[in-house]
Amino acid sequence: MLSDSDIEALEDILFAEPWGDEALDFFGLHGVVCASVVGPTSLSTEDIFRLATGAEQAPSGQVPDAFRQAVEQLGRDMAHALDMGQSLELPEPEDGDPMNALENWCAGFVDTFLENEEAWLEAGEEETADLLVPMLTLSGLFEDEDFQNVRNSEKLSRQMADAIPDSLTDLYLLFHAPD
Repeated sequence: MLSDSDIEALEDILFAEPWGDEALDFFGLHGVVCASVVGPTSLSTEDIFRLATGAEQAPSGQVPDAFRQAVEQLGRDMAHALDMGQSLELPEPEDGDPMNALENWCAGFVDTFLENEEAWLEAGEEETADLLVPMLTLSGLFEDEDFQNVRNSEKLSRQMADAIPDSLTDLYLLFHAPD
């Protein structure tokens, strides 16, 4: 479990120059790590750093130690919870807008899916697509009218948000459980 100071250290790294404008916040990073854990492709810390910062590559091949340790801890915690049959808990903002935090989380998750879309869809395109609907819808990355209608409805948005933990468990089982 990451402490508040671990999360602050992470955000200090994410919002540093030169990528601060392009970087994901902690919620987006959590989504990236989660997609790496539940999906078929386990990303390296360097790939997670690149996705989280929007950088072309990690700075001079080095990922800051605090970032590496936090990402590895997050990934271990998520995999352990799923292996124990527990649902993943999405991080909740202590203040601010929970729907904005959720959108950022979903955007990080979806960016990671899109990075390795082919591998995700190999396991069963229709099932995978169905399980990704809540994240795709709430990510705000798509102009699809149906997605916008859901996002504009508090009730439908909440239903999608509530479906995410089960979708994550099902995706994890799809890609990681023996047949």
